[in-house]
Parts: sequence; C-alpha cells; structure tokens
Amino acid sequence: MNSADSTVTDTPTGTHFGDPMIAIRGLTRCFGTMLALDHVSLDVPRGVMLGLLGPSGSGKTTLLRLLAGLDRPDSGTIHLNGQDATALPPRQRGIGFVFQNYALFRHMTVTDNIAFGLRVLPWRQRPSRAARLARAEELLEFVQLSGLGQRYPTQLSGGQCQRVALARALATRPNLMLLDEPFGALDARVRQDLRRWLRSLHEAMGLTAVFVTHDQDEALEVADLVAVMNQGRIEQIGTPQDIYDNPASPFVYQFLGQVNALRGQAHGPQAGILGLTLPCDPPQHGPVTAFVRPHDVEVRPITGEGIVATVRHLVVLGPQVRVTAMVGSTALEASMTRAALEKLRLDIGTSVRLWFHKVRFFPV
Repeated sequence: MNSADSTVTDTPTGTHFGDPMIAIRGLTRCFGTMLALDHVSLDVPRGVMLGLLGPSGSGKTTLLRLLAGLDRPDSGTIHLNGQDATALPPRQRGIGFVFQNYALFRHMTVTDNIAFGLRVLPWRQRPSRAARLARAEELLEFVQLSGLGQRYPTQLSGGQCQRVALARALATRPNLMLLDEPFGALDARVRQDLRRWLRSLHEAMGLTAVFVTHDQDEALEVADLVAVMNQGRIEQIGTPQDIYDNPASPFVYQFLGQVNALRGQAHGPQAGILGLTLPCDPPQHGPVTAFVRPHDVEVRPITGEGIVATVRHLVVLGPQVRVTAMVGSTALEASMTRAALEKLRLDIGTSVRLWFHKVRFFPV
C-alpha cells in the first residue's frame, strides 16, 4: 500500500493484530500554506506498537500531536477506543505522552515526578498521597530504578531520565502511549539498550503505543508495525520485515536501509541494467530505476558470471565487510562476510564480477 488512505488492516497475509484501538479518517492539517498532513487514514490495532518513520517535515510529529490532543485537525476524525476523540482535550483521552527531552521537573524528586500525573487528576479521581507514592514505587521497580526515588533528575543519566519519563507516563494507567523520538537525545549505546528495554516493556504490559522516529533501525527493531511517512502522507504501512523486503515505492526503498539505484530500460518481462538482462516483474516498458540492496549483490571471482567490476574500497565492520566496486563510472555497494572476503582474497584494485539476486524495478 502506498496511498494516503492506507490502513493497517491491509497487513500481509498471515498477520493478524485484532480490533483497532486508533481509527483515523481523512486527517488533514495545514500551517499557513504548508500542508503538514494530507488526508491521512490509519488504523492501529489494540496492543500494537506502531512506529511513525520518516524524514523531518514528513508529518509524523504533527500526527502524534493530533492524537494527543495538543493540536486540532483542519478536517478528518480521530476515534480512540471506539470513541470520537477529535475534539476531546488531552486529559480526557487516556493518553500517556513521553517527550524527547524527558520534560522532567528538576525541582522534584524522581518519585514526585512519577506521581505528578496522579496528583493533578480531578479530586474525585485523585488517589491518596499514600496510594500515589505506592504507585511510584511500583513503577520504579518496573522500570528497574528501585532505590533512586529520592534523587533529582540532575543526578541521573540520560537513560535513567528517559525511564523516569516513561514511568510517569504509565502512572495514570493510560490506554495509549505516545512517544516523540524518545531516544533521540541519547548516545548510540544507551539508545540501543533502551530500545530492547522498551520492546520488552511493551510485551509485558500489552499497551497500544505510537512512537515517532527518524531512525530506521529503531523503527524496525521496536515496532510491530511501521508507517513510513513522506510529505504529509503515508507511503507504506506494514510489518518491519514486509516494508523492508517489499518496499512499495522508490522513496521507501531509499529511506529504509542502503540501496543501489541504477538506471535501466525495460522491455516487457525483461529489463537491461549495466549490460545484464534480468527478469522484470511486473512487466514494464521504457526507462526504469532498478533497486538492489547491498546484501543482494554477490561478489564473485573474475572467472564467474556477472558484471565485470573493480574493487575501489573495503570497510571491515566486525564480521561484515562493505565493498564498493566500480562498473565503469558507476559505484555499487555490496556486503559480504569476512570469510567470503578471505576466500576471494579481495583488495583494492581487484577485478571481480557482480551478480544481483533480487532487483525491483520502478518506472522513471
């Protein structure tokens, strides 16, 4: 699917997520002459973690703010848990919100920060102070910060602050969690650890959650479903594996991971690129762009079958090797194991042949 009116009910065969917790229809939002969201329709099943992935300005944060009630759409509707929430204020939506910069109160202890949402509830819904403190202690243990309740945010690491922010959002037992680039302010190692932690937290609680990110690895690792956004529209939505293996558009192909984009010419069921004739499914005619992932580019000995190329650059990344090879003036990226590198005895200037195992063609 690659239209703005796409829904996650069209997930790949064999995938089942259940009834929608969020139902968005025709959502549009303009800021002056800028169209931030363009008639977006989207269903998020109950208990699913959805990643909104896209470049800056694609509309993902605008969509999150509309879900939270922090902004109003120009047109369209938002239903949460079967109720029309389009005009509901934030406090009536049953939402927990986690900001990128934590937004913790520096003058409050960790315990008071976590209990803050309970303390500001309407008095008829407000738990006693003892109950609020008990809930804060429960959540401190849940987010693995037991014993740190009397510290202040300035005495915690960035990763610990983000866990406190998550605990505070969970304190009121929300129906829905919204996270705006929750790990964007953290260094790479802490971000990686917290991604795994958030995934396990979600599985343990079964909450419906939507998070915004521009980090492809983050979306593919954490989310059950990923919606790739571009220019206020949803380009594609599906499971992480599906959108990576079967991108619906050139934008999705290029945004999700490394890819070689090559110009070619299609003649019905076949297309020619760089002197190779390859199957073209579905059949096309005229100029095309061929997309092939580096891991689908096989580097073979010069005596093998394929395109003749010259190795220009080698980068060893632990067990993997990134190879840049030149076919005339065209640079191609391939990835291989170190064992394959040693077997082929590659070096800068080595002549090799390249073979493509999976190629997708899109009309120019």
